[in-house]
Amino acid sequence: MSIKETALPKVQTKLFINGKWIDGDSKEVKDIINPATGEVIAKIAQAGPGETKQAIKAAKDAFPDWANMELAERVKILHKIADLMEQKADKLAKIMTLEQGKPLKESKGEVLTGVENFRFAAEEARRLYGETIPAPNNHAFIVKKQPIGVVAAITPWNFPGGMVTRKIAPALATGNTVILKPSGDTPLSALAIFEIFEEAGLPKGVANIVMGSSKEIGETLTDSDDVRKLTFTGSTKVGQSLFKQSAGTLKKISLELGGHAPFIVFADANLEQATSDLVAAKFRNNGQVCVSPNRIFVAKEIKEAFTKLLITKVEKLKVGNGLDDVNIGPLIREDAMDKIDQQLKNAKDKGAKVLTGGGRLTGSDYDKGNFYQPTVLDEVTREMDIFYEETFGPVIPLINFETEDEAIELANDSEFGLASYFYTKDLARVEKVSSALEYGMVGANEIAISNPETPFGGVKHSGFGRENGHFGMEEYIDVKFINLKYRD
Repeated sequence: MSIKETALPKVQTKLFINGKWIDGDSKEVKDIINPATGEVIAKIAQAGPGETKQAIKAAKDAFPDWANMELAERVKILHKIADLMEQKADKLAKIMTLEQGKPLKESKGEVLTGVENFRFAAEEARRLYGETIPAPNNHAFIVKKQPIGVVAAITPWNFPGGMVTRKIAPALATGNTVILKPSGDTPLSALAIFEIFEEAGLPKGVANIVMGSSKEIGETLTDSDDVRKLTFTGSTKVGQSLFKQSAGTLKKISLELGGHAPFIVFADANLEQATSDLVAAKFRNNGQVCVSPNRIFVAKEIKEAFTKLLITKVEKLKVGNGLDDVNIGPLIREDAMDKIDQQLKNAKDKGAKVLTGGGRLTGSDYDKGNFYQPTVLDEVTREMDIFYEETFGPVIPLINFETEDEAIELANDSEFGLASYFYTKDLARVEKVSSALEYGMVGANEIAISNPETPFGGVKHSGFGRENGHFGMEEYIDVKFINLKYRD
């Protein structure tokens, strides 16, 4: 592969506040590392409390005009953003792969999902209907939906484009203004999207982006009374901290936090479908997905056949630089590999067996990046850390069960409640199990649980609030009641 093919496309590296690209006051920069090669691919300007306050003021000042803009004009701008993203999809995908590591095909898919996020939000904005409620004579009870105001969005590194569009598209569509704080590991995709905002004619101050210390920026956003909504995707620990910090200003909050998804395979399941779906879902983005299957419960009577088929498919996967023709890219950082090493050691010490994989990939170009073998781990029990801890890596832990009720109990034995999956041909079981699983999303014979039209979110320690669909739009509005008296 030539240097030209691996070079980072031209993209901004500065803060974007009130319609201008600026350096941080400190002039400090942060290196952005390609996780496949260990190379520095960009140096990003850093903001502190001062620049964050500037962004808040810019968003506050821009809010009245944006909120009161004719809906048709606002929709037109959002469609322009979607069109430009689609036109620049190859460039955006390459930027994403270089900074995050995922295979180029996955990056392209994420970009195109972002396009759909903007298109859906633009059209759904036309359907934010109010209500009239039956009222006494000479009165009208009117319910209006209005934008909240300034929205702070904090996004993670694992989907550096998709999470940005999932939050910003509905926020803008409903008439709010935004300050984005992207992950410090993968800000380039967000910056490239903000370049598109500028090109599409988004008015100054409507969308602002600041990179820098998560603690300093987070505290500035949560302490501000001018920020009326906080949306965050990331770890449960950080989400809990932001929740506490926001208490003083009583912000509206939505939190999409950790997950530890069960994947149940009943004895009557289609094993070809179940194994193919498991491999696709587990190894997407190298397992660095909040809805990734992390605990695989397999009916005892089909365990041998299921495992044999699964290993055959796992061992065909190709790991490497996401710019090459591979199925799996690198993990984001070396500490991600450290965590997997620790989980596997703990499990093996307590009796688990590695059926394939089980370690870091070394030699040749693997030594330059964060590459790990796709791994299948058998005879996993509740005594092992991996049963309760989110892995965020390419490991499939297999766990036996004998009865339907046991499978449900095992699946629900988690503090998390984001995504869950199960496979069966029994429609009565589909109804029972989908109702019994304590998760915000359930895939029954299906792994596609994230769509622009459908609600995405969890329960328990996986957070609250929903993204996508009209449910996600509602997160960015206030409901106002008006009691109108016509005459005395």
